[in-house]
Formats: sequence, structure tokens, C-alpha cells
Amino acid sequence: MKVVLHADVDSVGHRGDIVDVSPGYARNYLVPKGLAQVATDGAKAQADAMRRARDIRDAADRGAAEEVASKLVPQVITVSARAHDDGQLYGSVTANEIAEAVTAQTGIELDRRQISLSEPIKETGTHLVPAKLHNDVEFPITVEVQPA
Repeated sequence: MKVVLHADVDSVGHRGDIVDVSPGYARNYLVPKGLAQVATDGAKAQADAMRRARDIRDAADRGAAEEVASKLVPQVITVSARAHDDGQLYGSVTANEIAEAVTAQTGIELDRRQISLSEPIKETGTHLVPAKLHNDVEFPITVEVQPA
């Protein structure tokens, strides 16, 4: 059964896409929750409009993310933490603390979910932390952890 998605649905498609799903999934889940409607001729025209709007919004979001990335890449973000004499931290530096430091030092607000630490930073020194603001915009943030 072909349906037009009204919202992004994981592992199905994005808003405005015309997708083929099983009739039961469409009838029992997608349509009652308002996530999709059956693909008629009028709905297909509406889907084209949704896709164009999504593309315009996506291009604007990508441009804004690239602008933020160009400002953050040359910056060195300094975070102070309590540490032993050998450089090991008593605790760790998390993505939340890095996001707060970026906001305090540059005025650019990042969400902690945009900073992807594989594991928390547990020693002093300079670390490159990847950040992803958009699907196409991923860049490193240089974080300097200093003993407090």
C-alpha cells in the first residue's frame, strides 16, 4: 500500500516521501497516528510540496551548521577539572560540560547530544571531540582540559 508520510518515521522514510508499506502497518499504525495518509493524486501533489519545503529548510539548516562549524573549529575550548599530579582526573569531562564551556566561551549554544564522545575524557591535555550539527556537517572541537 502506498502512503504519503506526514512526519519522519524511523526506518520507513522522511516527511513528504511516498513509501510502500504493508496494509496492516498503514491501517493500524501510520494513518491512525496521523503519520501518513493513503497516496491519492491530491496527496501526491501535497507530498511534492512537503518535499520542496523540506529541501529548502534542510539547505538553510546546513548553511547555519556550516557557519557555526567555521567559528568553532579554530577555537580552543578550555575546561578545568580536578586532577591528580599525574594528569588523571578525579572524575571525568562529559559532553554536557563541553557544551556548557562552548556556550560560556563562544556564545554558541550546542546541545550535549550534538557532541559525540565515545567515552568521557578522563585525563588532562588537548582532546579533539567530534560534533555533528547536521547530517552533512561534522567537525572537531578542540578541548583543552586543565587541572583546577
